[in-house]
Amino acid sequence: MDLGLKDRVYVVTGATRGLGNAAARELVADGAKVVLTGREEKRAVAAAAELGPNAVGVAVDNADPSAPEQLIAAAREHFGRFDGVLISVGGPAPGFVADNSDEQWQAAFESVFLGAVRLARAAAAELDAGGVIGFVLSASVHEPIPGLTISNGLRPGLAGFAKSLSDELGPRGIRVVGLLPSRIDTDRVRELDGLSADPEATRAANESRIPLRRYGTPEEFGRVSAFLLSPAASYLTGVMLPVDGGMRHGF
Repeated sequence: MDLGLKDRVYVVTGATRGLGNAAARELVADGAKVVLTGREEKRAVAAAAELGPNAVGVAVDNADPSAPEQLIAAAREHFGRFDGVLISVGGPAPGFVADNSDEQWQAAFESVFLGAVRLARAAAAELDAGGVIGFVLSASVHEPIPGLTISNGLRPGLAGFAKSLSDELGPRGIRVVGLLPSRIDTDRVRELDGLSADPEATRAANESRIPLRRYGTPEEFGRVSAFLLSPAASYLTGVMLPVDGGMRHGF
């Protein structure tokens, strides 16, 4: 199926590795052009170079209030248009309620929540009909994950914001979608498993609760992202799509 991505231009944040990078790879593979971001210039440039001439790397922090303007301008400058954004950011610090400091909460709020809100608002002002705003969230939108208290606090609120935004932008023909990854085999997930006394046993226990009995691959997540952002998904908006191998058992 032709997803209709050829020559469309997307901004993908937090894309030097992990889920953001996987999404950027699949978008470019299907013919799109991407402005990808990371906090470090060297890593952002290197990640873009791996994807070829249809990707440009920009060093920016999602928490920076000037980030949205920089990124939309970069898309127009390098590729002549702006069709959408996928807002991804590294997960906040792990920990239980008693472990996380005010500073950790504040930093996560600025990056994970407020940074995403700012970028979505800026994109909404710049996009035309057919544009799309995507959020990489987490399975914690529906069910808290033990040991990820900050994520549990912020992700559901961001999903609510995304749903409100979809209602507001729908009449303009702009879509808003969310992805809810669970156990995708990224550095971040391996790092979280590694916090346990027995990482291999922790992984095996997690896999036993997934109907497909395995972690997802970044490529699988990337393909779902590319589809949701593409014109092929033109009648999908306001959805929060689990990418979890069936791990969420509710409807």
